[in-house]
Parts: sequence; C-alpha cells; structure tokens
Amino acid sequence: MKIAIVGCGNMGMAFAKSFLQYDLVKKDNLLLIEKSADRSEALKNEKAGVVVDTIGPHIGETDLIILSVKPQDFNSVHEALRAVIQPTQIVLSIMAGIPIAQIQEKLGHPLVIRAMPNTPAMLGMGITGFTAAKEVDSSSLRRVENLINATGRSIFLEDESMLDAVTALSGSGPAYFYYVVKAMIDAGKQMGFDDAVSALLVKQTMLGAYHLINTADKSLDELIKAVASKGGTTEAALRAFESGGLADTLVSGIKAAQTRSTELSKG
Repeated sequence: MKIAIVGCGNMGMAFAKSFLQYDLVKKDNLLLIEKSADRSEALKNEKAGVVVDTIGPHIGETDLIILSVKPQDFNSVHEALRAVIQPTQIVLSIMAGIPIAQIQEKLGHPLVIRAMPNTPAMLGMGITGFTAAKEVDSSSLRRVENLINATGRSIFLEDESMLDAVTALSGSGPAYFYYVVKAMIDAGKQMGFDDAVSALLVKQTMLGAYHLINTADKSLDELIKAVASKGGTTEAALRAFESGGLADTLVSGIKAAQTRSTELSKG
C-alpha cells in the first residue's frame, strides 16, 4: 500500500510512525508532504518516509491520502489536491470540524473517510472515532480501519454528526484528565509536598486507578465505594466535590466542547 500524508505535525506523524512500526507500509511507499522548511528538514533526518514540500502528481500514485493539516489550512491546499487526486484514491481526513460533504465538494472527490483521533495515538494508545461517505466500499473501509487501529483502537459511527461528540469526549478528553491531575498535584503542593513528590503520588495513583478500571470486575460506583469508607477521608472529599457541583461542571464542559465542534463544522 502507498500512503501520502498531507501535513506532518504531531498527529500526522503519529499515524506515519504507527504504520511503519507495524509494517503496514514501507518507507519508500510513505509520502510525507510538509511545507515547513524546518519541519521538512527534520523529517528527512528522521528518514520516516519520502519527504516533499509541495503537493504534486506524485500524490496521485498513492492508494490513500491522509489530510492532517490544520482545518484553517485546508483552503490553501484543496485546489492543488483536486488537480492531482485520482478517482480510485481514498481520502482520510483527520482535520477537526470539516464535514465529509465539504471535503467532497472542495476536492471534487467522493471517496472520503473522516476520523477524529486523540493525542495518545502518538504512543499507539489512542482512540479514534470514524465515519465514511456512502461511496466508500466496505473493503476500503476495512483497510483504513486496520491502519487507524495501528494507533490504538477505533469505533465506527454511522452518523457523522456523532463525531462532534467524539471530539468533545475523547478528542479533547486528554486535556480534561491533565486538568484534574494538575489540580491534584497543586493540592499536594498546598499540603506541603514539593513538585516532584506530589506529581509522583498523583501520576502513579492515576495509572493504578486506570488499570483497576480496566481489570476489576466492578462498576465505577463499586470502585468508588471500595475506597470511600463511611465517615472516612475519601467520603469527605467526595461530599465536597458534590457540594461544589464538580460532576455537573465536567458534564457541562464536555457538552460545551460538543457545541463548539458543531459550530466549527458549520463554518
């Protein structure tokens, strides 16, 4: 398989490196298009693929084109892509907020898949929601799904509008966890720990809690109860969270992210 990646920032390169790691594409068959001279030079030094700085006929020789430019940069590349794209090529967009219909219109090309990954994809531990235009056949969809899964796990959505919810929940989700971890570390510092000790206590707690969620045969409510003995310290903290409306605030924030994603997709 031959793949072109248009825009080689963190997410584009997360996909590229995962494909190479699992031998899903050879370096000679991986075309990296990066307009930034510094970034292009760095990619050449890494020898992650064939690096070029402009969109040209060589893209038409690939099976899959991955669009990973910033959404605001799509208008500056779509005309060049439209001029070279071939009828049988699949386009996989990981640009946030640009719907399939708009990509099809701008490129004059029907075979479009749209995906929303998240940053843990850089470690092969991401989760990606994706959907496809009706013109994409099941065989092509399975091939692309296999590629996406190299970055972690994936979920297919029939309804494209649900990608706004994916954006809010898992696409933006890592930032929510970082926010909570930062607040916990700050609490530790206020209680007298230095930065390093507080960070170690919190990060290892989060790591262990994650593994318990994944392996324990208990619901989240049961896991909470297992820590929060009646009249104890954890219960005191949970009551403070409830009185402050922490859960409602988190839900409201995630829904605000969904609303903003919907607004962006409408231009």
